[in-house]
Amino acid sequence: MTIGEAARATGVSEKMIRHYEAIGLLRPARQANGYRRYAEPDLAVLRFIRHARDLAFPLEDIRRLLALWHDRGRASAEVRRLALAHVAALEEKARVLQSVANSLKHLAAHCHGDARPDCPILDELEGRQG
Repeated sequence: MTIGEAARATGVSEKMIRHYEAIGLLRPARQANGYRRYAEPDLAVLRFIRHARDLAFPLEDIRRLLALWHDRGRASAEVRRLALAHVAALEEKARVLQSVANSLKHLAAHCHGDARPDCPILDELEGRQG
């Protein structure tokens, strides 16, 4: 499979595939003519990287998880620890975003036109700034 086919199959751009190769996250087989050949395990790695980056995993954690993936004998405990740490961080982000969304809904419900509404959230914000 060529780099273009790998990009289409995984949703990762050719530029990012080359970048992941350059930093050592992806190691496709090289053919005698110098072209890279991507097999199904390479596509699985690319899909994993794409999902991990979508979830804002740092590249260093992705590198560690991929190293553990290749060394399955010691993988389970550390992979579980890293995964749970990221899940906890994502759940905290979700809580913060929900709080912000609730505050914005409150402001939208109470703010009409340019007149300053009687709003405890705005009072609190102005108290912090003043």
